[in-house]
Amino acid sequence: MNHPLRAFRLHALAGFRRIEWVFDTAFGSGQNPLRHLGALGFMMFWLLVVSGIYLYVMLDTSAEGAFRSIDQLSREPWQPGGVLRSLHRYAADGFIVVMLVHLLREGLYGRYRGFRFFSWLTGIPLLLLAYTNAIGGFWLNWDQLGQFSALATADWLDWLPIFASPLTRNFIGVDTVSDRLFSLFVFVHIGVPLFLIFGLWFHIQRVSRAAVFPPRRLAIGAAVTLLALALVAPVTSQAPANLAVAPTALNYDWLLLFVHPLTYATSPAFVWLALASVLLLLFALPFLPQPAPTPIAVVDVVNCNGCRRCFDDCPYAAITMVPHPTRSLRQLAQVDADLCASCGICVGACPSSTPFRSAAKLVTGIDMPSAPIDMLRHRLVQGLAALGEHPCKIAVFGCDHGVDVGRLAASDVASFSLMCTAQLPPSFVEYALRDGAAGVLVSACAEGACEYRLGQRWTAERLQATREPHLRASVPRERLAMAWAGAGDEPAVRQALQSLRQRIAAAEAVASVDRTPAHG
Repeated sequence: MNHPLRAFRLHALAGFRRIEWVFDTAFGSGQNPLRHLGALGFMMFWLLVVSGIYLYVMLDTSAEGAFRSIDQLSREPWQPGGVLRSLHRYAADGFIVVMLVHLLREGLYGRYRGFRFFSWLTGIPLLLLAYTNAIGGFWLNWDQLGQFSALATADWLDWLPIFASPLTRNFIGVDTVSDRLFSLFVFVHIGVPLFLIFGLWFHIQRVSRAAVFPPRRLAIGAAVTLLALALVAPVTSQAPANLAVAPTALNYDWLLLFVHPLTYATSPAFVWLALASVLLLLFALPFLPQPAPTPIAVVDVVNCNGCRRCFDDCPYAAITMVPHPTRSLRQLAQVDADLCASCGICVGACPSSTPFRSAAKLVTGIDMPSAPIDMLRHRLVQGLAALGEHPCKIAVFGCDHGVDVGRLAASDVASFSLMCTAQLPPSFVEYALRDGAAGVLVSACAEGACEYRLGQRWTAERLQATREPHLRASVPRERLAMAWAGAGDEPAVRQALQSLRQRIAAAEAVASVDRTPAHG
């Protein structure tokens, strides 16, 4: 990416992060809708499907009966049919908003390169399908807005030299709008969602444990908001379509139908050129020059025992299990270079990554060449030794994408930053305590904000002994602290560090009393 474009992206990203921080403050990081846009998109889509099935049952698909059947629902806004009609429309608006913000967020974070290019490239066509489906929905209503949209779309498509006769001929007079034309409308609005379902499924194929439903509280909040809009501001039909009269005043949906006024304000050629340019830019982003990639994870044939933990924990399905070349009935992990995110999560999952192994060099079943686990063990030993005889040494492990733990430097703190905190095997916590640390603080990205999707979740579950490999029960929990905070949220980590110091002091005081001999 050239320098001006990169500078613009970073500047825009800083502004977007400030907005995320505001939402974090309002909703909490785990319930922040900006961190669950993909899942919200799936939820909106299924709301559209469920409400759309009901509306299709109620719809008279003839040219004469379409408006009448939908208008009848509009006259009963508080009845189930009227509520579902309004809910369908607002869910369509919500689906488009979520998709656009999701695209913007992923683009600003630069999540279109390397292992993410597949999801990026398969997501772009979904926008076209979504808008096609949304615009086609207005035609089925066949009020004046539907008439305007159908005629404007035909006008726009007629600019392309691919039709034997102009599409606008279908709207010359009342007699030209036939049931056959409405069958085409039905196909557009019902057939396109089938392609959308396939496209959404394809979009998440290279993402392990893809979130297709938002957290329960967020889902309930979004559904209640849409339902409240449907009840407070019900969607109603406008005057019935009349090809003999040009509509003069329309209750317009600028979000879904913006292309029509843009076409008339400029020209069909300009809109086609703008659309092609935007699509070309979006498709080209993954292929622009980028920094040299970090070396991918490497499997050691001798030390890999085929336990499948790295396979289970990889966020991007980059690891597959294949037959072991030398051990019968055993499997071996295999890394796909095109999918590996170089996050190191697999290293933290490997049972052979324990620092208690007596080998002079710690060689694990799977490792990161740029930051091997043996190097972390050496750094930990040297870092704690550098604190000298301080009575309350604390080892702090953090993430390169979260709070900069190097800025927590103090006379009692040795800090270590990893590619992802989930690269840390839980046994390192116990090893640090045995090697002189009085306490250990583990800091990862905020809940729902992990750069590698699952790193914060796996770290928490491993340290809480709900996921393998887990921290042993013998490790005193009062000497362990966890802090989930995003980049720049140093106060939260400093507070967790200070709280850990106080707990350690209290534990030492109790231990000191226990060691004091009783005098009779």
